[in-house]
Parts: sequence; C-alpha cells; structure tokens
Amino acid sequence: MFSAYAMHEVGDSAEVESKISRLSRSWAMRNRYLLSLILLLTACSSERVEEPANISTEVFDILLLGGSIYSGENVSSIIGDIGIRGDRISAIGNLGANEADLVLDVSGLAVAPGFIDIHTHAVRTGLDDGIFRWPDAENVIRQGVTTVISGPDGDSPLPISNTLAALEANPVTVNFGTFVGHGSIRANVMGEDDRSPSGEELQRMRDEVAEAMQQGAFGLSSGLIYPPGRFASTEEVIELAKIAAQYRGIYISHMRQEGLEVLESVAETIRIGEEGGLPTQITHHKIVGAPMWGKSLETLAMVDAARARGIDVSMDQYPYTASSSRLTILFPGWSLDGGRSALLGRLRDAGMREQIKEEIVYNIEVDRGGNDPANVVLSDCQHDSAINGFNLSQVLDQQGRDISNENAAELLMELVEGSDCRAIFHAMSEDDVRRIMQHPVTMTASDGGIEAPTERMPHPRYYGTFARLIGHYVREENVLPLHTAVHKMTRLPADRMGLTDYGRIEVDAIADVAVFNPRTVIDKATFENPHQYAEGVHHVFVAGRAVLLDGEMTGARPGRVLRSTEYRQ
Repeated sequence: MFSAYAMHEVGDSAEVESKISRLSRSWAMRNRYLLSLILLLTACSSERVEEPANISTEVFDILLLGGSIYSGENVSSIIGDIGIRGDRISAIGNLGANEADLVLDVSGLAVAPGFIDIHTHAVRTGLDDGIFRWPDAENVIRQGVTTVISGPDGDSPLPISNTLAALEANPVTVNFGTFVGHGSIRANVMGEDDRSPSGEELQRMRDEVAEAMQQGAFGLSSGLIYPPGRFASTEEVIELAKIAAQYRGIYISHMRQEGLEVLESVAETIRIGEEGGLPTQITHHKIVGAPMWGKSLETLAMVDAARARGIDVSMDQYPYTASSSRLTILFPGWSLDGGRSALLGRLRDAGMREQIKEEIVYNIEVDRGGNDPANVVLSDCQHDSAINGFNLSQVLDQQGRDISNENAAELLMELVEGSDCRAIFHAMSEDDVRRIMQHPVTMTASDGGIEAPTERMPHPRYYGTFARLIGHYVREENVLPLHTAVHKMTRLPADRMGLTDYGRIEVDAIADVAVFNPRTVIDKATFENPHQYAEGVHHVFVAGRAVLLDGEMTGARPGRVLRSTEYRQ
C-alpha cells in the first residue's frame, strides 16, 4: 500500500471523482481525513501528500524520492518514494526521512517496473553472438528493458540447459529466459524435409519438448512461416503443445501467414491453444501487404471471440510499419524443402528457377514486397556487407539493371545464392499498427536482439521499440495513455510468463526499475541509421543494482537466469 500519494494523471471532474471513490474505499479505514486532502490535490495539483502517521526510520540501499510511480497495473501513477534493500523493493511511501547508500531525487520523472521484452533473439546463432557477444546489452538497457525472453519463432538452441548454464557462468546485465523452439526440435529429429513425422519421430519430439520444459523453458514457440516449421501440420504442433501444457507452459507463434492468409493463420493459432490446452499468443501480430490492410478489424474480433469462449489468447507487437526477416520468406515454401543445399540445387535448374522467380514476383506484389522493390531493404548480407542498407531498387540501379519486380526477383535469387541474407520489408499499414497496439491484451515486444554497432543494418526495433512506444505513440500521437503503455511493457508480459515477482512496483517485488523522463524519452534509431541508442532513460536497476545511473552504464551485470521451474505452482 502506498502511504504518500497524489494522483498524477487527472482528467475531467467525473474522472477525478471516480478515482477518488476508488481510493476512498481502499483507504478509508486507514486514514479517514486523507480523503479531503486528495480531493483538493487531485483537483489542483500533483503535489505529494504527507502522511500524518508515524514514519519508521529505516536504512535502505537505494532511495528513489518523489517520482511518479507507475505500478505496472493499468492505472494512473502516484507520487511517492521507493526504498530498495538487497534485490527487493522493501518500502513504498513517504520515505524522505530515511537514509540510504544511494539517494536519488527523481521528482518529475516516471518510475516504472523494468520493461520485459517477451519476444527477443537475444541468443541467435549460438554462444558467440547476441547477448554473449555484448553482455552489457546496452541497446536494451537504454530503453529501460531489464528482462529478455529468447527462443521465439520456433528457433532456440538445444539443449536450452547449455545456454542457461553459460549465462550463469558469464553474467549479463539483463534477466534472461527462453522458450523452446518447435522448428529447432523438428530439425533435430527430422532435418528440414517437407514430410510428416513417423510415430517414433513424433514421440522423440514430445520427449525433447518435455526435456526443455523440465530444464526451465517457459513454453513452446513456433515459426510456421519458416522451414522446417512450415512443413508441420497443425495436428503435429498440437501434440507438442500438449506436452508444454503439462508443465504450465504457453504457446507463442509466428503464424503461417501474416498476409493473404492471415485470418486462417489466426484461426490455426487459436485452435492450437484450445486443443493443446494452454495459453496461446500471436507474436508480433501484424497485417502484411496492401491487399489485406484493415484486416486487423477481423483478426482482433477473432481474438475477442476466442477469449469470450474461454480460450486464453494474447498478442505482442513491435511499434513499426516494417518487418524484418530472411530473404527466403519471399520464396515459395516448396523450394525450401530439404534445406539450403536443396534450394541451391533447384536454383541451378532452369525450369525450377523460373517457377521460383514467378512466385517471388507474386510475393513482391501482394505480400512483404509491398509491390515495389524499394520496399525491400537489405540488412545483413554476409557475403557482401557493402550492400547492407540499400533497397533492391538501389542495388538494381547500381548494377545498371532496369527496376522491376521481375528483376528484383532475379536479384533476390542471386543474393540467396551468395548467403542467407536478411532484409527489412516496408509493407504494413499505420492504422493496423495502432489498432493492434490499442487492444487490451496486446503487449509490447521488440522481435529484436542484443546488438552494438557493426556492419549489419538491423531493424531499428533493436534499439528503439520501448522508447518509441512512449515517445512517439504515447507523447506525440496520444494513441495510448502512459500508464497503459507501461502496463503493456511490464505487468502484462510478466503475468503472461508467470513471473509473479517481476513487472510490478510493489513491496517484496524484485527491484527491477526503470526511471525515465516521459517528456523527453524517444527512440533515435532509424532505418537509415539504426545503431543509435534511445534517449530519456536516466536510471535502470536490475535486482537492486544500478546498471544505468545518470545516463551512464555502470558495468554491473546482475542479470539472472529465469527458469519456469522456479515459478510453476
């Protein structure tokens, strides 16, 4: 319970009266005459209310004084102090008379739970990239992120115990948890072939899901748009989801399609959750391709209808109108059967190459290509880093080739022959982004990773997702109130993962705290220059230790390995 408070986000008189009513019911027995003070202060100011009760004198490790406290619940902020002792929040209220090793005046600043990124690629290629390469994780710390969840899109290192053990042996700044990837398990058991599993193979996959859940995975992820996940039937995924359900896991899915077949894909995701018997999440929900813009009205209605039937469906989203993926996402699925070597063999066959080209042209026209080669921007071509940051039209022009969807398709095949390039695809509608963002069960997630300046040109979401939500969509565009945005970045994903002592500002919660200026916080990363840190986050604490203090990284690495086994009831 807060003991020093004032309403910070005050609307019209009706709203004020409603808020006061709620407060009075909670606090009347504690202090009857405070109600009159609240009436005065909510109508006139956001000054702090001094509690007349006796205040105990305690010594804290850290004191944060006078900030606008956002609890993580979807409610307005209050003004008060926070005392931290060890790794926990030990007191909230009027604590100005107390002492601490570190005292920070955070008046005028927002104090929120550390943000939780429920969809990251913090570990991508193994134990030599991502968070292992950049253990300070500065690109996410400077956004206020204190917890990252890896292993989405059906892709996770196996066994996950090796990754978790490596992080315990080599601490990082942020907390880390992971899903187990359906695609990784399928590839381990069946390779990248387009076929159904035998009974023995299906049982091996069940066993590997169970093993990962026992090791601490938070659930099963799928990437049904990518090989080998795209070769799996719905029934196969349901059987594996049932195993995750036995361990109180969740199912999170990059759906089969986010363009022309997005409605069918939403229905499939809901079915997997329903028949698998576990909560399900549409990850980075989006509507791709101009022919489908506006279909979020239908996808969100499908989510609402499922929830009304008692199916636990949620979503996450990054706040951008461009996606990022491998170039092969524009290739027909049949061409990917058997993996990269089989694809290269088909590209060497003149007849197959022409067929692949025709289907790539179609995907450029109606799907992620946005019907313009300029909408496909190369971000990570390892065989030729000089073209990173250029779109297909620019590369064609540099090569003296006519700009057309056909030539763009030919260029894509040539690039894939060189390496498995990644690209950014500008093919989404701002209206759909905002509509999905406003849905009450949508949480914020980056779909990014741990990054530092390199020759790569990643999506700016790596550096800007959480700051962009606050700076652009809350402050500049008024799409969401700030307390709702904070809820989507803290308590909502924490509760989804079962992290009962994270994502909240309350006594005895883990002291993961982000302190930022809501008037200045902003993303700086752009598509043209993505390697730019967000601004406006002043302090970040992980487990009660400062990792960002007065805008400077401290070098501390208190991040913890999170295992679902420690939170299951």
